[in-house]
Amino acid sequence: MNVQAYAVRDEQRPPDNQLLQVVQRGLRSQPKRLPSWLFYDDHGSALFEQICEQPEYYLTRAEIALLDAHASEIGEVLGPDVRLVEYGSGHAIKTRLLLGHLSAPVAWVPIELSTDALRQSMQRMEEYLPTLPIQPLPVDFTRPLRLPVPPRAPRRTVVYFPGSTIGNFDEREAAQLLRKMRSEMGDNGGILVGVDLKKDRSILEAAYNDAAGITSAFTLNMLTRLNRELGCNFELGAFRHRAHYNAMAGRIETHILSNREQRVRVGRLQVLFREEEAMLVEYSCKYSLDDFAALAAVAGLAVQQVWLDPQGMFSLQYLVRGSSAA
Repeated sequence: MNVQAYAVRDEQRPPDNQLLQVVQRGLRSQPKRLPSWLFYDDHGSALFEQICEQPEYYLTRAEIALLDAHASEIGEVLGPDVRLVEYGSGHAIKTRLLLGHLSAPVAWVPIELSTDALRQSMQRMEEYLPTLPIQPLPVDFTRPLRLPVPPRAPRRTVVYFPGSTIGNFDEREAAQLLRKMRSEMGDNGGILVGVDLKKDRSILEAAYNDAAGITSAFTLNMLTRLNRELGCNFELGAFRHRAHYNAMAGRIETHILSNREQRVRVGRLQVLFREEEAMLVEYSCKYSLDDFAALAAVAGLAVQQVWLDPQGMFSLQYLVRGSSAA
């Protein structure tokens, strides 16, 4: 076993009083909204893994096809002696494809809220790369990080953000997160980020409204979590999932809709939901290559290289400090 000796702790949620404040603030706002990180308790993380296997959900297949085609070249671009810091590592299936093509990686630092997913990914990685040092961080990657001391000096630190999670942040939040990554990667580091590309509405909307209803269960699990952790009384049958593509904004917008007028208890707050009222729970922004290059520039970064899957649906982009960045 090559994991550092500290235990993986359960830090997947804020204290109850803070969680309650976040939820009440979101439900008082107009329109109502809740943060998408509420999806990811252990059950939500397991549901997301099922979403990735649905026939309509092209993203995971496209990203794996991209890595199958380009992982060797990506490894050459990143170079030897890399410390790979991964945001939202999940079960790390794609990460194994990448790490297998890196020359003498210094360490893998998986950052993941779900302790169950983190443990499983670490176990699988140990079986796949038994000599790889693993330094887990069971924390929220959007908050300030204290990266563990690497076992030896890396040539560069690369922040790896696979999937299309960067799209769950609006433009301001995404730029802020990229600036945070830029600080963590250091002067000689880089960011390897998955970016989903704009495409036909029918393909996009099918991916977020799968026929098996897994995405709907994933969305409504947020309400189950609030019932369990905050003692709310959301009636799941009185709400439904909806995801549609806003072409003007270039994003999928996921809402939870109220099927009827109702009141829900959230702590001491009684929240009124009107019939058909929509509560925003997630954005999934889609980009053109020019769109994302402009976003990176706002964060003081430049796109050094872009790889696409064979069908041109998904991109993996390598960002470095921009020429004018301090």
